[in-house]
Amino acid sequence: MVNKNVDYVVDIAGTTHEGNGVGKIDGFTVFVEGALPEEKVKIKIVKVNKSFAHGKLIEILNPSPNRATPFCPIFKKCGGCTLQHMTYEEQLSFKTRVVKDTLERIGKCKSITVHDAIGMDEPYNYRNKVQFPVGTEKDSPVIGFYSKRSHRIVETPVCKIQHEIADSIREKIKELIIKYELTTYNEETGIGLVRHLTIRSSKKSDQVLVVFVINGKALPNSKEIANELVEAFPQISSITVNINQEKTNVILGDRNINIYGTDKITDYIEDLSFQISPLSFFQVNPVQTEVLYRKALEYAALTGTETVFDLYCGIGTITIFLAKKAKKVYGVEVVRSAIADAKQNAINNGINNIDFFAGEAEKVIPILYGDGISADVVVVDPPRKGCEEKLLDTLVKMAPKRIVYVSCNPSTLARDVNYLEARGFVATEVQPVDMFPWTAHVETVLLLEQKN
Repeated sequence: MVNKNVDYVVDIAGTTHEGNGVGKIDGFTVFVEGALPEEKVKIKIVKVNKSFAHGKLIEILNPSPNRATPFCPIFKKCGGCTLQHMTYEEQLSFKTRVVKDTLERIGKCKSITVHDAIGMDEPYNYRNKVQFPVGTEKDSPVIGFYSKRSHRIVETPVCKIQHEIADSIREKIKELIIKYELTTYNEETGIGLVRHLTIRSSKKSDQVLVVFVINGKALPNSKEIANELVEAFPQISSITVNINQEKTNVILGDRNINIYGTDKITDYIEDLSFQISPLSFFQVNPVQTEVLYRKALEYAALTGTETVFDLYCGIGTITIFLAKKAKKVYGVEVVRSAIADAKQNAINNGINNIDFFAGEAEKVIPILYGDGISADVVVVDPPRKGCEEKLLDTLVKMAPKRIVYVSCNPSTLARDVNYLEARGFVATEVQPVDMFPWTAHVETVLLLEQKN
């Protein structure tokens, strides 16, 4: 029997998919945040359920050779990077195991080849986008990150996973909030003006986009604020005010007001340029995005004769990559502003064999298929919830030669693969790519082919 508030010594044998240690006390499963396999640890039981318990790490009695010293001063408080106590090499092994285990357990994939996760040579300062919540603590504005399992904001002078300029811009904006006496948003009351700060940056074009997300219709002293920001940071080429007056956890609203420069910045993937607006989805790790897209293109195995569907295409990043090797590509995306950007991106890159459609993939694809438009190869890059069953059913009827599935969630990937494998496809190989070093998240590219 395991009892709450009692100390135990536990041998850690494995990890959960979130990176927490797993051990046993007299056969009873215990999860320990911060513990690693091969470690003997002293813990205090903080929660007991019917079949498992949670323990708080008190002391590491026998450390793992894969343990590392966290480089962030607020690692134990921040809810962002959860794997800094693990060496980077072990993180890659961990993510490979997560993909393999999930595909076997949920996807029932027994014969798929799971390649080792591809990591970064320098896994620091890789993020080109950061979203800071803004609040107040002890009568002073705070701009930082949410602490673990809460919406309390914690600050750090430097975040080593984002572009270096973001921390400096954040500090300047904090000064401007104080100088111009701007109120900050309170989630409980729904009162206060500035609720989030988004900073996008491009290392290749050296452009920066700043977005103030506000709970109001206008940002007071916006002209003065913009001028001071640009004077301090000439790299800023766009400053936008995003209106979000809803009491919601969704960060961005639907309306943007540009207060400086253009309403977009330009970034590059290999030799292709892309215009990015405040509402656009664009992969946050440009180095690994190139790795990811090259693998997707390899799995698509295009010869120049194929018709390709790119579903959940965003601003057309993968679509344009595919179009350079395909006969015809159809891109589908639900966000209309992203489709507008995608069309312009195709023009800017001299690509003219793409048709873009704004709408939900599960609605647009059945219509296209009903009109006689079919694909030889389909690429899907859905959100974390995965693909809708109606879409998968249409793909089964269409029977493309290959489906290339790009996923940020191994669980929903495995679910959808299981559905497709039961209906004529077979998953042959998968490549995990470490898009998010120091976190438990992993991106994957998986290839499905017709059984016959």
